[in-house]
Amino acid sequence: MTEFLLRRFLQSALVLAAMSLLVFAGVYAIGNPLDILVNPQATPAEVAEASRVLGLDRPLWEQYFRFAANAMHGDLGVSFVAGVPAVQLIVDRMPATLELAAAAMLIAIGLGLPLGLWAGLKPDSLAGRSILAGSILGFSLPTFWVGLMLILVFSIQLGVLPSTGRGETINVFGVPLSFLTPDGLAHLLLPAVTLALFKLALVIRLVRAGIQEVMQLDYIRFARAKGLRRSRVLLVHALRNILVPVVTVLGLELGNVIAFAVVTETVFAWPGMGKLLIDSINLLDRPVVVAYLLIVVLMFTLINLAVDILYSLLDPRVRLSGASS
Repeated sequence: MTEFLLRRFLQSALVLAAMSLLVFAGVYAIGNPLDILVNPQATPAEVAEASRVLGLDRPLWEQYFRFAANAMHGDLGVSFVAGVPAVQLIVDRMPATLELAAAAMLIAIGLGLPLGLWAGLKPDSLAGRSILAGSILGFSLPTFWVGLMLILVFSIQLGVLPSTGRGETINVFGVPLSFLTPDGLAHLLLPAVTLALFKLALVIRLVRAGIQEVMQLDYIRFARAKGLRRSRVLLVHALRNILVPVVTVLGLELGNVIAFAVVTETVFAWPGMGKLLIDSINLLDRPVVVAYLLIVVLMFTLINLAVDILYSLLDPRVRLSGASS
């Protein structure tokens, strides 16, 4: 285990270093923030002073090495627009994104597991065919369109759910959470359902295919021949093997949900990291964009590590020391 963790941490450091170079070069080589941040009527001297203050007067390679040296101490730069550390802006928005991602994954898993089991155990029934067709539809519908339709139906026509914002929040150990209040939960529902739709379809397909394959294996037939109840065979023997690939895929999808909730947060004006990213791109706030991308890479790395460990717990045949990276 120790050897595995050390190897993964080393790989993570190399990935972060490579990504920092690529992201920094890509973001800082495009556009000129002074065109947005400085008054068009400013004198050349004022433009030069602003460029010096923001550090844009130095060569690109010098800017990167300065950025890398500061990043080693947890400093990813200061926002050009807000004038505060970029990490602080992202951390302030992170609870909203994590809450939205967690709610979406709970919806996907909570509905996807039973629906996938039903579709796999009774594939020829009307319900089984309907679930399969619904999962195909979930894969096909664009996220922004789903969000707009939910707003149109539940917010505009029915007027039962709010369409924008996060609503009322409660601080728990200094972290604002909206699902603990009725108003916050109402604001969370539509964006969470929108973000969960694709993941829900994915869980249904994974569980359906897995249960159909597992139920034909010899150990399942032997368990049923021993006279074990069907529910015990399904929940104890079959479900554990199904969860191995499901956990692996959902672990990676959790990173995708966190990183790519940009569209959903934009449609519903959800004050998370994704909306911050879009606003920063529009304003050419380079430090925030770079900090966001690097933090997302770090989160992906940690999530993958957690998935590997959980995978070994679900399947004792897997040994982390020999796991492929």
